[in-house]
Order: sequence, then C-alpha cells, then structure tokens
Amino acid sequence: MKILGTGLSGLVGSRIEELLRDKYQFEDLSLATGVDITDSEKIISLVTSSNASLVLHLAAKTDVDGCEKDKEQGTNGDAWKINVEGTRNIVDACCKSGKKIIYISTDYVFNGDSQKAYEEEDKPAPVNWYARTKLEGEKIVKNCTTSYIIARIAYPYRAIFEKKPDFARTILQRLMSRQPIIAVSDRIMTPTFIDDIAKALDVLMKNEALGIFHVVGSQYISPFDTALSIADTFGFDKSLVQKTTREEYFRNRAPRPFYLALKNDKIQKLGLKMKTFEEGILEIKKQLNL
Repeated sequence: MKILGTGLSGLVGSRIEELLRDKYQFEDLSLATGVDITDSEKIISLVTSSNASLVLHLAAKTDVDGCEKDKEQGTNGDAWKINVEGTRNIVDACCKSGKKIIYISTDYVFNGDSQKAYEEEDKPAPVNWYARTKLEGEKIVKNCTTSYIIARIAYPYRAIFEKKPDFARTILQRLMSRQPIIAVSDRIMTPTFIDDIAKALDVLMKNEALGIFHVVGSQYISPFDTALSIADTFGFDKSLVQKTTREEYFRNRAPRPFYLALKNDKIQKLGLKMKTFEEGILEIKKQLNL
C-alpha cells in the first residue's frame, strides 16, 4: 500500500516511516522534498496524480509560542497558512481524488478545564492560537467528502532524533549533564511514545477505521513526575528535579491547557496497548543501550 505523507521528515513522521516502511511505501510531500503544502496547485497536482490510496497529513507549525506570535497577523500568519490553509489544500486534493486522509491533530484542542479525562466526543475549546488552527484543520477534514481519521496525539517522545529534541529527551540530556530540571507540578498531560503511534496507525489502517481517535499514552502525569521517572529509570540524582508552577513557568508565554488527560479506550478496543510513560521510558533505555 502506498501512502502520501506530509511532514515525514519530522519528529513523529520520520519514526512512523522508519517503523512501517516494510509494510507501506511512503512518499514524502514536505519542505524537505521541495513541497510546500500552502501551494494549492502543486498539492492538488501531486495528490491527484498519485496512485496512493491514503494521505497521512502530519505537517504543521507546532511551536505553541511561535504560533501565538502569529495570532496578531490572523489568516496572514504562518500558523494559519500552514495549519489551516495547508490542511485545506490537502483535504481538497483528497476530495478530488477520492483518497482517504489521516489528519494528525493534538490534545491542545481542549481547554484543560475539565477534571475528567477527555473522550473523542467531548467538545473542543482551544485556549491558544496553535490549538485554534489545529481545530480549524479538524473541521476542514470533517467536511471532506472522502473518508477520514483524525488522530489526536499528545506530547510525543522517542529514543533518537537529532533534528529536534522532544520534552523527554530534553530532560534526559539535562540530567546526563547534571543540570537542574525546573518542571511544572500542577499540570497534567498524556505523553505518547511515538513507536506506539506508528503501531496504532497501522492498526487503524488495517481495520479501515473512520472518525476521531485519541492516539495517546496510557498514563496521565505531571511534567514534574515525568522528570522524576526519567531520573529514576536512568539512575540520575532526583534532587536535580525541582518543582515550579504552571503560572510561573508559562508567564509571558502562550496560554496552556491545565488538565490534558485524554482517554484512549477507543483504540484499546482495537487491541492496541499504548504504553504508560514509565513503560515508554524503559523502552527508550533499551533502545539507547543504557
């Protein structure tokens, strides 16, 4: 099966291709291969002329604070152009060619005010510009006349990726150099091992699934506790991990949702076992041979 992918050179996409290339043939449509998803004519031409049956759309501007700076430019800012208009171009091309689309979205579409874990049917309410643009992308996908999957992921992490650090490797690198970690203790997230995202997408494609899925880990945890877990797993001094509050840490930055616990029951029913954060970090330790 051939898959057209956007953003396959990125943190998540490159690992998906690495793990699934024996099962699928990937073609990358991204800046790394000279393709700009905001170029509607080129995207429509490339997608409609391809014999691939599915488009995996990962490309996005994901820098939350950078997106917030784009807010004052509105629809003229890069966040809107890439996350909304770029997605519209991909979706239009899929509609014209009858291709299925898998759109990678985010836990940030929720406002984090709930004290219960979010399910796929819960109403989104973004609190920053990045989340707003990603939610607009979801709406565009839902209005497509072809079949779709919206896969919401959260705080993805992996063992090795030189181009960009994820939150877990940033913590690990600081601990390895004996630098202190200042981590938020009053915020909840649902970290997701990227290897599990690849497995989940494989299962979703094989099952010809449709709709919205929370493709996230199986543990709700604070950033402070993730840092302690990494220190414990790798045998570093846990006194290097220091507490701070979300109000202090994110001062003068884009607003962040507070309680981002997402349920993954829907994909678990397909036979998927998404790792807890502790399990994911143990697997990373094995992959790094540490």
